[in-house]
Parts: sequence; structure tokens; C-alpha cells
Amino acid sequence: MHEIADILLDWSKTIDRDLPWKQTDDPYFIWLSEIILQQTRVAQGTPYYLKFIELFPTVQHLAAATQEELYKAWEGLGYYSRARNLHASAKIIADEFYGKFPSTYDDILQLKGVGPYTAAAIASFAFGEDKAVLDGNVFRVLSRLFDIDTDILSSQGKKEFQLIVNELLPRGESAEFNQAIMDFGALYCVGKTPDCMFCPLQQHCLAYKNGSVHERPVKKKSGKKRHRYFHYFVLGLPQNGDNDTYYLVEKREDKDIWAGLYQFPMIENQNKLKHISKIECKDAFDISIIKEPELIYETEQTLSHQIIHARFYQAELSNTHSIVSDNNNNNNTSDYKLLTEQNLKALGFPRVIRKFLDDFLLTE
Repeated sequence: MHEIADILLDWSKTIDRDLPWKQTDDPYFIWLSEIILQQTRVAQGTPYYLKFIELFPTVQHLAAATQEELYKAWEGLGYYSRARNLHASAKIIADEFYGKFPSTYDDILQLKGVGPYTAAAIASFAFGEDKAVLDGNVFRVLSRLFDIDTDILSSQGKKEFQLIVNELLPRGESAEFNQAIMDFGALYCVGKTPDCMFCPLQQHCLAYKNGSVHERPVKKKSGKKRHRYFHYFVLGLPQNGDNDTYYLVEKREDKDIWAGLYQFPMIENQNKLKHISKIECKDAFDISIIKEPELIYETEQTLSHQIIHARFYQAELSNTHSIVSDNNNNNNTSDYKLLTEQNLKALGFPRVIRKFLDDFLLTE
């Protein structure tokens, strides 16, 4: 075990993986990077990390941000529960810990959205606590080294792999070892094309000896994805004497996907090809439009357990006096807002709607 750790530590000195969060021991920055990189690739997550530390340079700045500001910064990353948990935990740190990030694994683990891996990463990288990380890269390296056929998504698998990586962890060098084994999985012991012939751990790798490298790790496939069909209505109201068109939007507040983000009025229907009529709009939204809605755009987005098929229809509102207030605030009974194109740019939308806005509506 000690020899494997020594090889990984020596190997890590030969690489130069210059990631911005590797240059700091600030627990806030490390926490941001770990939450952003959950279910997000490094190449995609890095620009978001840099944007976040610019917009919210301290945990107090993040705690003081509005939900709209946070969702706009997060837009495109998906899994918005991460953003909600990030915001909730920032407020806890600011209020209950007086802005000082908790410094032990057990305390960090109490933060919303923080699991054993993230808590171990922060505790080891920021505070030097002897806690071993276990992420996807580490699972892959260990499953090959010890030729383990246990499903890594099972509770048994997580316990088994955690015991092994705990044994490997050299005391007093947790940060260096954790970074080394994660980098080794990300750069060398990769999924489809590992360079086994020149691997520094080849003589210790049981999967290499047994010819099972490409069968590790074992990860049971999830069930079929659910297909959902969202019909969005881009309802505009041209203003007399004004070059702008105002569009009707609402905030998703239910417990479904994308809660807290904005959308155009939407009807979910199981018939993808069904064209929603003017009368159906009136029934669904209590909104009058001038002509039959025109289908102008289609796209889709694949999520972890479902595929969203989105269709966008354009129509002109006949009037809005009964559904929105003159100042577009929340003091009326309606959940709708009338916003200009410029206003739309500042809001957080699901990726399918942002794609429509970028491709079709906000073309300038």
C-alpha cells in the first residue's frame, strides 16, 4: 500500500496540471470549485469557477447575493439544486459561523449539498486533515489496481472503496496524495484509453494482469430516461412609441426541475407533435392572444433521468392589464412579468430556453 502511495506522489511531481483552485488553500474557493465540478467536467466548470470568484469573492458576498444573481451566474451548469445548496450554506457560514468557514471534516459535512467526498477534499486541501477523497477518478484507479468487480454505485461498493483508499492515504500528506490520485485518474488511468504499457503502477495493477482493465469500474446502468414535452409560448406585446417588445415570463416555483429559474408560459403535453391552439392558451394561462400561435423553434436537453423536448411558439398578446401590474413587481396576484429583451438577458433560464434566446430572439 505504501509503495503505491509513494509512486503516485512521485508521479504527481512530474505533471503540471495548472488548475486555478489548486493554487489556493482558501476553503471557500476550494468549496466553490468542488460544488461546481460536481457532475461537471473541468473544461466546462473552470470558466464558471473564475466567474464566481470574481462576482462573489468571499462567502459573505455569496450569502448576500439574490437568487436571481446566483442563478444567472450558474446558468448553463445544470443541477440547480447545487446552486440552491451553495446559497443556503453560504448564509449559514455568514450568519452562524460569522463568515469563517468550518475547519473540520465533521463540521464541513453538515453544510447543505456537501457529501463525504466534498468534505474530505476541503478538509484535506484547506486544513490538512487526514481524509481520503473518493470521486469518479479515484473509483476507476482503485477498481483497476485491485481488480474489484463491486458496483461503485452500490452502498457496499462505496464502503469497500473507502476502506481501500483510507489504507492507501499517507498520514500527513493527505492533500498531496488526494490530488495525485485524482490527477492520475483524470490524466493517465482514463476511461477508454489508459496507457497501461507505460503506467508507473503497472506491476501493482491486478486488472492489467487479469486482462480486465476495460471492464473496470463496474457501474450498473440506470433505467430508461423519461421523455417530456414542453411547449413554450413566446408572447410579446409591442409598445406604442417604443422600439422594444415586452415578453411575458414567469418563475418556476414548484419542486420540479429548474425551480427558481424563469421561463415563458409553458404547457407540458405528452404528444410531442401536437400544435397548441389559441383556445388552449386561453384555457391554460387565462391570456388572450391575437392570432394562432406559430411554431418557430425546437430543441431538446438531456438530463440525468429525463429528456426535455422543447417547442417554442410565437404570438402577440391582445392586452395584459389583467395579468401584470404596470411596474412589473410582485405585489399583484399574477406570477407573470412583462420584460424587454434587455431584461431577459439578466435573468436565469433553463438551458433549452437560453439556447432559444441565443439562437432566435436575442440575436444582436
